[in-house]
Amino acid sequence: MKILVTGSSGTIGTRLCERLLEQKFEVVGVDWEPNKWQPAVEQLTIRIDLRHEEEMKKLPTGIDCVIHLAANARVYELVEHPDRARDNFLTTFNTLEWARTNGVKRFVFASSRETYGNSGAPKYSEDMVRVEHCESPYTASKIAGEALVESYRRCYGMETVIVRFSNVYGMYDDSERVVPLFIRQTKKNEPLVIFGKEKKLDFTYIDDAVDGLLLIVKNFEKANGQTFNFAFGEAHSIVELADLIKNLMRSSSSITLGSARTGEVTNYTADIAKARKMLGFDPKVPFVEGVKMSVEWYSKR
Repeated sequence: MKILVTGSSGTIGTRLCERLLEQKFEVVGVDWEPNKWQPAVEQLTIRIDLRHEEEMKKLPTGIDCVIHLAANARVYELVEHPDRARDNFLTTFNTLEWARTNGVKRFVFASSRETYGNSGAPKYSEDMVRVEHCESPYTASKIAGEALVESYRRCYGMETVIVRFSNVYGMYDDSERVVPLFIRQTKKNEPLVIFGKEKKLDFTYIDDAVDGLLLIVKNFEKANGQTFNFAFGEAHSIVELADLIKNLMRSSSSITLGSARTGEVTNYTADIAKARKMLGFDPKVPFVEGVKMSVEWYSKR
């Protein structure tokens, strides 16, 4: 099977390409940034900007499956720069249309737990997304992307799967996401700022997230037409995360509690029963163990 991975220089993309190569899949990466982490992934990555339709002509034919991970993925950055949400929609449309016109039968779309909004449910199952709970331009770009994917399934017979990730962490990330950010800040004994004292989210270790994607690739007929939550299935507060990283790093960083930021989901626990039942999804790395592994990984780099 020949698989095209967009966003191959990102956190999930890098690890997914590694694992696909280990399992002897033929892999083509796509990203507008070089892969700073893995030379093997960089070698197979085509540098194009998916916002521009004409650049899609650089992509090879004979692709069996697209895994579309590429996106502007920082929620609050899209609150400040909503044009980046437009980019997300455009790259999804261009990638779907390229897949359709080039006879690619299978398409996996990376969505987000942000699509659930802040309705106050104790757990969120896949049938609970509502437009009226849309909190931010980022959320809108993911709900719209899901709608596009569904339309291509219904109109053109494409086999599609939607995956909603939640706080994927662990390695290959030097962004402002909270886990690598707190590790960098505690290393320098800089203050940690938490936006929302009560904020609790479902953290997903990178290998668990990638295991889920591999299960889709290997069981596509069963997964076709479905949406899945990929997470660990339990929530932890950002305060707990900050305390844990601070202790692991033996840091003197102070912790400051600020107000919750506009546009962000503040409490999320995934219901992963559907992914367990249909795919055999079984996340292995609990929160404390995963954060310890992350600190160890970043401390060596």
